[in-house]
Order: sequence, then C-alpha cells, then structure tokens
Amino acid sequence: MQRAKLLPLIVACALFMENTDSTVIATSLPMIAKSLGEDPIALKLALTSYLVSLAVFIPISGWMADKFGARSVFRGALCIFMLGSVFCAMSSSLGAFVGARFVQGMGGAMMVPVGRLVILRSVSKAEMVSALAYLTVPALVGPVVGPPLGGFITTYFDWRWIFFINIPIGIVGIVLSSLFFEDIREEDVAPLDLRGFVLSAFGFAALMLGLATGGRHMVPIYVSYGCVFGGSAALVAYWFHARRVPYPVLDLSLFRIPTFRIGVVGGSIFRTGIGAIPFLLPLMLQLGFGLDPLQSGLITFASAAGAMIMKTLAKTILAHYGFRRVLTFNALVGAAFLSASGLFTPTTPHAIMLSVLLVGGCFRSLQFTGINALSYSDVSNREMSSATSLSSVAQQLSLSMGVTIGAFALEAVNTFHGGKALAAGDFWPAFVIVGLISATSALWMAQLAPDAGAEVSGHSPVSKRKLTAEAIADQKPLD
Repeated sequence: MQRAKLLPLIVACALFMENTDSTVIATSLPMIAKSLGEDPIALKLALTSYLVSLAVFIPISGWMADKFGARSVFRGALCIFMLGSVFCAMSSSLGAFVGARFVQGMGGAMMVPVGRLVILRSVSKAEMVSALAYLTVPALVGPVVGPPLGGFITTYFDWRWIFFINIPIGIVGIVLSSLFFEDIREEDVAPLDLRGFVLSAFGFAALMLGLATGGRHMVPIYVSYGCVFGGSAALVAYWFHARRVPYPVLDLSLFRIPTFRIGVVGGSIFRTGIGAIPFLLPLMLQLGFGLDPLQSGLITFASAAGAMIMKTLAKTILAHYGFRRVLTFNALVGAAFLSASGLFTPTTPHAIMLSVLLVGGCFRSLQFTGINALSYSDVSNREMSSATSLSSVAQQLSLSMGVTIGAFALEAVNTFHGGKALAAGDFWPAFVIVGLISATSALWMAQLAPDAGAEVSGHSPVSKRKLTAEAIADQKPLD
C-alpha cells in the first residue's frame, strides 16, 4: 500500500480509538454514576478532566516528537491511553475514575498530534491532501459509531467493558507503527520552555478543577475558590513569562493576527456551548425521559451523522459566501438548534429528535470547518506549529468549560426545583443558556473583513469581483 494511504490509516487507529472512547463514555455517564454511587452531575469531572489533560499536554507533543522521535512518542502515547482505559474499567470511585480519565488524556494529547506530524513529514505535498483525507474518515466515523456502541454495551453487558474496546485497537496501532513509521526527529531542537509549561499546566488544571468542583460535589467550596484563584494567578504569570522568552510553550503573540484571533476566540465561545451537548443530552434522554442507554445512543448519534453530511458541502458554501457571512449567520443558526434540544419532552417523537439533531449537526460542522480554516488562513508556515498548539489548547478548554457551565446550569435549576432526582423539566434552561453563549460568537465573527481568508475559502467579495470585471473590460491592469 502507498505510504500516503498506509500512514494515515495507522494514525487513524489512534484517532478512531480516541473519538469512539469519548462518545461511548458520554452515552454511558448515567449508568457509570449509578454504579459508582454518585450524583450524575458529578460525572462532569470525568469529561472535564480528560479535556483539561489534553490542553495541558498538547503544547509539548511536538517538542517531545522532535526530541525523542515521533515513532517512540506515538507508541508510548498509545500505551498510556490503553493504561488509562484499564484504570477506568477498574475504577470503583469517582476520584479514581477522574484520575484514570486524566491519564487517558495524557496519551490522547500525544497520539493524534504526533501521528499527524509523522504524516506531514513523510508524504510529499502532492500526496498531502489525499493522506489527510484518509485521516479524517475515522474522526467522522468514531462519533457516529460511539453512542450506539456504548449504549449497547451498557444496556446488555456492563459499562466497564466499553474501555476494553481500546485495547485491541491500540495493540494494532503499536504493531503497525513499529513496522512502518520512521522514527523522525530533529537534530537541533529548541529548549523546552519548562517554566512556561509548568505555569500553563498548573494554571489550566487548577482553574478548570476549581470551576468543575464548584457547587455541592467532591471538595469544600473554599478549595474550589482556591483552585480558581491559584489557576488564574498562574495563567497571568504565564502571560508575563511568554513575553520574555524566545520559545514560549504557547505563543500568545499569534493573537496579533486578526483572523487567528477571531477564529480562536470566537470559535472557543461557540464551542463552549456545543461542549455541553455530550453531557446534557444523554442525561436528559436517560434520566429525564427514561430511555435506556441504547435508545439514547441511537438518537444522539444523529449529530455526528449530520456532521458527516456537511463535510461534503462546507467548501462550496464557504467559497460562495465567504467566511464573514457564513460564520456570523451560521453561529446563530447552530446556537438555535442547540437550544431547540431543550424543547424535547418525553412525548416528543424520536423522528423529530433525530431530525433536529441531524440538521443541527450539519450547521455545527459547517461552523467548525469554517473556524478551523479561518484560524490558519493568515498564519505563516514558520508559525504553523505554534498556532496549532495554541488553537488546540483553546479548543479543549472551551469544550471543558461547556461541560462545566452546562452542569452549573442544570444543578442550579435542579436545586431551585427542590434538589431531588433530575427530571425532564430541569434540562431546558441549561440548553437555552449554552445556546445563548454559542450565539454570542456571532459578535466576533461579524468583525471579520469581507475578504478575510479569501485565499483559503476561494471567495471574492462583490466589490472585488466588480473591480476585476471592470478592469478586464477596460483591459487595464489591476493595482
């Protein structure tokens, strides 16, 4: 098999494992909470700990690959992810489960970025589009397969078995990478910004831990406040540190690029609302509506199916309308469909639920595709590695924040209703709140210039097209 096909399929083992694992767990959260004897809202920590772990370790993944070899780091990451999966299956308490998810995140932070680096450095530019296309297939298939698979295992077997799915997939990835990956590394590697890594890692982890544990779960409230204050102070200290060092672990100077700044900040706001879906939707369907995990999974997979459909149309839409119009209008539409999930009731026909989630998934996929393309449209090749790290960290943190905000809203409404078991009426305010948060991202997207990212989208603003036509008619060169 050609390397342009073989290498992406090997990396796809890791990507499929990671994406399937995340969606499987989301479907199984209510049953996991019941088995561990915890309030389902407390399981927000299992989702946020994984996302925060990704945010902490992604920035050093490229440096690790350059220093120790991409093949070695990739195989090590697979082993860590599998080890974390075994720990998850063996967990008997919420604390152990959250810790195991953090270990999984350490492996996930290294797997896909390092695997993508191997592809980019091993295939020719002529083969790059084809190679990356092979890589994206499991990214789309995993979220479609995950919810029904997790629901089936949880309903008819035991939730602990969902984590053992990762073991054979990981072993295949280790064997194939040992046989076919080159151990690519750099001879002259810039020194690791260790102080910056410690400040950012502690800052992100402490801040999100403080926010996620706020309320009535796990730790005293003063511990949560202390984590929020300490994490915020560490991140402020990192901001001053990053301005003084030549190779910061996260290069904040990239925010001087308007398209990158708007794409990352505005995109993070949109993702914050969307990040609540994997937490809120399965809880509503199972605890609010009384569906079993399999029935829930057979409904929630529709969002991922809609995303697959939109992948074939996004490029044409962006080329025709441009980034500013698409991302501004689509942010509002995507947020509206997110809030619409809160209108579901136990008597809502499943066909209507599937339709809303399917169409909503289409619009969210279009927004994510546009945001990703916009963010890198004006980034130079020299800055691409730093931009990828910073954007990936912002993405994981915004998804984690979405889970936290969704849980806060759900907990507040439930407390207002008497603090008893979660009921169907507790969920709609949470969906409205996260939907409104996503909608505010349109304010950022509206700041884009009409021709922002035109080289990437292929869109020409009307004024530019008219000027071009007039110049051709007059047979005069354009300035």
